[in-house]
Amino acid sequence: MKKFLLALTCLMLGAQVLAADRLKDITNIAGVRSNQLLGYGLVVGLDGSGDKVTSSPFTGQSLSNMLTQLGVQIPPGTKVDPKNVAAVSLTATLPPFARKGQALDVTVSSIGDAKSLRGGTLLLSPLKGADGQIYGMAQGNVLVGGAGASAGGSKAQINQLSVGRIAGGATVEREVPTALGNGEFINLELQEANFTMANRVVQAINKAFGSGTARAVDGGLVEVRAPFDSNQRVQFLSRMENLAVDPAEVSPLVIINARTGSIVMNQAVQLEPCAIAHGNLTVTISNNPQVSQPPALSGGQTVATNQANVSVTSDGGKVLKVAKSANLNQVVSALNALGATPQDLISILQAMKAAGSLKADLQII
Repeated sequence: MKKFLLALTCLMLGAQVLAADRLKDITNIAGVRSNQLLGYGLVVGLDGSGDKVTSSPFTGQSLSNMLTQLGVQIPPGTKVDPKNVAAVSLTATLPPFARKGQALDVTVSSIGDAKSLRGGTLLLSPLKGADGQIYGMAQGNVLVGGAGASAGGSKAQINQLSVGRIAGGATVEREVPTALGNGEFINLELQEANFTMANRVVQAINKAFGSGTARAVDGGLVEVRAPFDSNQRVQFLSRMENLAVDPAEVSPLVIINARTGSIVMNQAVQLEPCAIAHGNLTVTISNNPQVSQPPALSGGQTVATNQANVSVTSDGGKVLKVAKSANLNQVVSALNALGATPQDLISILQAMKAAGSLKADLQII
């Protein structure tokens, strides 16, 4: 616990001396965004590790439809159950300013009961956007990062075998128009809405390009006047996104992961004087099985009995005084002095917050 908190102190104290943030790291240009694509397809060429039609009937139906479109007539009543085919879902990201013919990476995930996609090939499949339009076509050999083997009821596997990737496996077929602003203005959206940060962004832009270039609409949106010519506008944005902006002071925050016992706090956390008493109560239950064996020729039966031992141990807790701490180093030293485990420290921090001693917001994840 002590090593963890000391390491956390070094990280947080080091964060205080960081340089100012670049404008591109704290804002997004309105309208410049990526779009998610989704598709459905078939992976063929698997070595008997594909879907079973009995449990994944959509695979056989998809295969029959594909063969029909290719001119292959399947006699009525024929059961299509090839074990080297798997139905998969396809996901890709269409970046801003993507043009026709540009290559995209595709993630292939099994949606049936295929054991492995290793060595498979994705057949030509469309990728659609949220509007139902086709924006790309995907096809290619699936690369799976895992490996596995099984024999005689034993199985060994490394990483995931039902998810693969096709690098550059999709081609953009439809472009999404991206407008850099509306008329003479472009809008900057702050990644975290903050009035102080919005004001500092406006000041940094007006200092670099002249008074009246930028104005704050609200705490999360800044309107910037930009040149009309596309080439000049790109040059303007290139200069603007590299402007340095002093970061605003962060709000004191303590993040607690109740499942793992992890505790992370920023440098704005402060403590007010308080007194803390902390003790441990341990309950131990042990079970000792005993066997009663009757003498020979006595006609008795062997009887198994359980003897349970229950003990309760209470460690006396001392009342510790926690002094006022104005910086993270002092906060960590005060918490280390308690000698509590991370799980116990979660309860202590919650009690300190309720008592008004912890000057920070608690966020439990």
